[in-house]
Amino acid sequence: MLKNFVKKSFNLLGLELKRFSPPVPSPTVHHDIGLIFDVGANKGQYALSTRNEGFKGRIVSFEPLPDAHRQLALNAQKDPQWTVHPRCAVGARSGTTKINISKNSYSSSILPMLDAHSSAEPESVYIGTVETPVITLDSVFDQYRRQSENVFLKIDTQGFEAEVLAGCSSRLPDIKAVQIELSTVPLYEGQKLYRYFFDFFETNGFALWAVWSGFADRRTGQHLQFEAVFVNRSK
Repeated sequence: MLKNFVKKSFNLLGLELKRFSPPVPSPTVHHDIGLIFDVGANKGQYALSTRNEGFKGRIVSFEPLPDAHRQLALNAQKDPQWTVHPRCAVGARSGTTKINISKNSYSSSILPMLDAHSSAEPESVYIGTVETPVITLDSVFDQYRRQSENVFLKIDTQGFEAEVLAGCSSRLPDIKAVQIELSTVPLYEGQKLYRYFFDFFETNGFALWAVWSGFADRRTGQHLQFEAVFVNRSK
């Protein structure tokens, strides 16, 4: 009763009483990160968000879609600490491949999309394909990383996450933390699900640091994807 009385009193003053939740520090700031590899950058949404959270270090973004890559370059041009790598996908081996272009752009993937995804989000349907070069993160790691710099790897590749990690196997021990989008059910043909990555990071000496919700089916409330951060226990 006292709680209701206090709440109503605040409402009469035009104020709303809410439980205070202190802001959660960004993992890029908390772990003294100097460089972010932004894999699957799209138009630069993640990089811009990290800047808003207070990250002042260097960012290197990778994006395979031509239109998104052009906008990414425009968004980065006034930030001297933000480099956009030439248009490419990041995978397990170097070469070329075709990527499927989704209507909403950010659901685009090298992998075929399953009905579970397109039914939950009709704007994600594929509307075309484009050829893209593919590189490995191992092949460019030393090009961008300065000696002893703490590196943060962000992966948002719509089902292609395991291939990205396979392509940085030799430099994974040098990465301080990884942020990755994980699926709870198959959304793309052939993708690995969240249990695989929990085991992968545990095996490679990383501990789960943070989890937050992502893509959900608005018709049912089922969460289909979530974000997770894993931190290297040896660094």
